[in-house]
Amino acid sequence: MIVWARGFVIACALAAAAVVAPARADDVTVKSVTNGEATISYYAQGKGPLILFIASTGRGTEEFGDLAKDLAERGYRVLRPEPRGIGASKGPMTGVSFHEFANDFAAVIRAEGGNAIVAGHAYGGWIARTLATDHPELTRGVVLVAAGASKWPKELSEAITMINDPASTREQRLAGLRLAFFAKGNDPTAWLDGWHGDVTTSQREAGKATKRADWWAAGKAPILDLQGGADPFRPAESRNELKAEFGDRVTVAVIDNASHALPAEKPAETAKAIADWADRLGK
Repeated sequence: MIVWARGFVIACALAAAAVVAPARADDVTVKSVTNGEATISYYAQGKGPLILFIASTGRGTEEFGDLAKDLAERGYRVLRPEPRGIGASKGPMTGVSFHEFANDFAAVIRAEGGNAIVAGHAYGGWIARTLATDHPELTRGVVLVAAGASKWPKELSEAITMINDPASTREQRLAGLRLAFFAKGNDPTAWLDGWHGDVTTSQREAGKATKRADWWAAGKAPILDLQGGADPFRPAESRNELKAEFGDRVTVAVIDNASHALPAEKPAETAKAIADWADRLGK
């Protein structure tokens, strides 16, 4: 009887420990939410204040696992929702604007509770700014990861179109990646895959259907303008473009030897810059 009781107590203690054990930074859960006709699937990991990451044109967020793990280790809960048309995320792809896409990600924040720092990579920064404008109560801050300047050379947009074209050769696509996305010496081959042409088309059409004034200012949220030092979409003369317009709301940080694929080229440095800035906002 005593032996049984002792075993019962030990089993209960182990069960209790399992319940209260903190989540590991590399423990990833796949969850989903609905927004009207759309279903949005997302990765969630870590524990703490929310950071939601929005992917760039035609790409998903699964590839930013290392970055998410680093942020989780810094004490944040990282959410990586996939846009409509990637993975299990689905919903109308035509007749929509940035506002519908922002609502998708707002639904993720609501499901998790509280508010979030919203980090958008390249094109994703436009949606992050739309979310901050449309849902200020859900947005604690905005991180623009490799955001383009107000204007950039047409050849960079043409490179994205070519990379998404299945008729393009491997050599052509590698040349486009080196031109538009990867700094000299950084290996672009991982980005030969992971493109979704139908998603790129949908996102571009949504951009045409949205007024720039609807999202440009990112509401009144604090902004981290995180740039790649070799990003052709953001040449040196445009470094302080946003800060000149929005003043002390904007913090500018530059990561050397990185281009437009910044979070893929420099995941550890990108995570550190985001976490350092987020820490200053307070937890």
